[in-house]
Amino acid sequence: MSDSKINMVAPPEGIVGEGFFATKLNDVVGMARANSLWPLPFATSCCGIEFMATMASHYDLARFGSERVSFSPRQADMLMVMGTISKKMGPILRQVYEQMAEPRWVISVGACACSGGIFDTYSVLQGIDKIIPVDVYVPGCPPRPEQIVDGVMKLQELVRSESVRRRSSPEYQELLASYNIQ
Repeated sequence: MSDSKINMVAPPEGIVGEGFFATKLNDVVGMARANSLWPLPFATSCCGIEFMATMASHYDLARFGSERVSFSPRQADMLMVMGTISKKMGPILRQVYEQMAEPRWVISVGACACSGGIFDTYSVLQGIDKIIPVDVYVPGCPPRPEQIVDGVMKLQELVRSESVRRRSSPEYQELLASYNIQ
């Protein structure tokens, strides 16, 4: 957080003393959301093994508030798509995404999820951004656990700086409409 700009101002009238501070609701909500992301792994191949290493004790994704891995879309807010996604799996992935409550974020992990990887065939989806919006891309074949941790940290920066009202903005609704998501 060394690069964040903190403006110190005089406290409002009547709000003075030990234990009081004034801040913006957006900042508090953003900080709370960023430090309590609940991942839903959608792992299909070798990237899933790297994710297991990321969750293990050496890399420990729990340091970033993501220790509670959820396998229910209704209890998760960060979808981590890892590995090769076939076109037959596309509707299932989309259904999982639509079952997640707002706000929800997506990380595309590995070359296959990002762009189809080495599988330039009729049966492999050439990037999950064809069916759902993606917030962070983590390239690699497979990406190292350090890269996955970096992707989560990038998502935390995005979540921390996101406005509370962004998800109800016309721009966001237009983005979802471009994917035919209500």
